[in-house]
Amino acid sequence: MNLHQFRFVREAVRQNFNLTSAAKALFTSQPGVSKAIIELEDELGVEIFRRHGKRIRSLTEPGKRILQSIERILDEVETLKRVGKEFATQDQGNLVIATTHTQARYALPKVLSEFTKRFPKVRVSIQQGNPGQIAELLTQDRADIAIATEGIANTPGVLALPGYQWQHVVMVPLSHPLLNQASITLEELAKYPIITYDKAFAGRSKIDAAFAQRNLTPDILLEAIDADVIKTYVEAGMGVGIVAGLAYDPDRDRNLKVLPVGHLFGNNVTHLGVKQGAYLRSFVYTFIELFSPTLTRKIVEQAMSSESENYEI
Repeated sequence: MNLHQFRFVREAVRQNFNLTSAAKALFTSQPGVSKAIIELEDELGVEIFRRHGKRIRSLTEPGKRILQSIERILDEVETLKRVGKEFATQDQGNLVIATTHTQARYALPKVLSEFTKRFPKVRVSIQQGNPGQIAELLTQDRADIAIATEGIANTPGVLALPGYQWQHVVMVPLSHPLLNQASITLEELAKYPIITYDKAFAGRSKIDAAFAQRNLTPDILLEAIDADVIKTYVEAGMGVGIVAGLAYDPDRDRNLKVLPVGHLFGNNVTHLGVKQGAYLRSFVYTFIELFSPTLTRKIVEQAMSSESENYEI
């Protein structure tokens, strides 16, 4: 048996049992993938996949166990490669960060500015997506770090570290009636069309839960994944915006007023995720600490050695 066979099995599962797609992803031929998998099954003495004709359909019971072992073996191989790179090039390489628009636009600029000063030879790539896509990039080794508020804390195979807490704010035009209220209530908010995040982003679940608990049905006029889009439509007078507090930019948002509503929607935690068992290079630990100073290298290493999927600090 060899590593190529292991990679073919793993990619076949990732590609929903489509060997043609698996072959394309691995830059090889479909017959070659099929032959390698059959040879591995012959050597192991069990079928890894259930088949219908020449097509594979699903994993067999022993195939599920074999896939778990293959994942561990390939993770260890990647770790060996990274260890070699770590000692060969201490201060250079690539750092891929998978994150949402809000984090990329508002939370990361200062962090990356300092990081690139310390590691000018490290090339940083930001991959944006929704929380599900971000977690997938991490678990499939296409990102070193995932940063999001929703989603990644409950993803199998991801160690979610608490980065920072934040609260929502309401944004309205300069002459909006809500500015005359001494304190904002859910009942008052429900009187106006609301522009806020898509359900997968930036604490939207807490917004929905707060209204539901009061038996209120807000008029969600527009949903977006981008805080800047939300603010654009608020400026146009289409409704009241509910965004993350860190998305307020005093220079850019001169035509908007901000009203704190943490008392309505509570605290949110943005998590920084790394793949369980991954080998992190020294500059990755530095980035993590710049993003959240409480996450020192010692703390992160302790968390990674823990059996718990979610580490509380």
